[in-house]
Amino acid sequence: MTALNIARTDDLDRVLRLVADHHAESGVEQNPEARRAAILPLLEGSPHGVIYLIGPARAPIGYVAVSFGWSIEFGGMEGVIDEFYIRPGVRGRGIGTEVMHTLPRGLAKAGLKAMHLEIGRDSAGARRVYEKLGFQAREANGLMTRRF
Repeated sequence: MTALNIARTDDLDRVLRLVADHHAESGVEQNPEARRAAILPLLEGSPHGVIYLIGPARAPIGYVAVSFGWSIEFGGMEGVIDEFYIRPGVRGRGIGTEVMHTLPRGLAKAGLKAMHLEIGRDSAGARRVYEKLGFQAREANGLMTRRF
């Protein structure tokens, strides 16, 4: 079983490296100061989210960041997979599937009522994997964003 460890402040450098790698691969443009400012509160215990390191605590192979909110529709606390990254060299081994099977179960035990994630419109393979894990597309709803 792949370890999931809650990232803490002493993990900051490891998390920053993983997030920078993920952003570079995904084409996310963010300066290092903004990235650090977005991550640090989660490592300090913010109630708004958490970052889990995937694999060995001292040499993680990825991370998953979950943001928390409240939903009347779902009857309580909900989580959004904000970012999910596994190093390219270890992909294709079922680690991501294992994480996405284990993590929602653990969070449900802590009171989470629903978990959401966003996938690219052209990601048919990812959609099939997430559907096998119990995620359902909400075709009537589309994500809209306004930046401030």
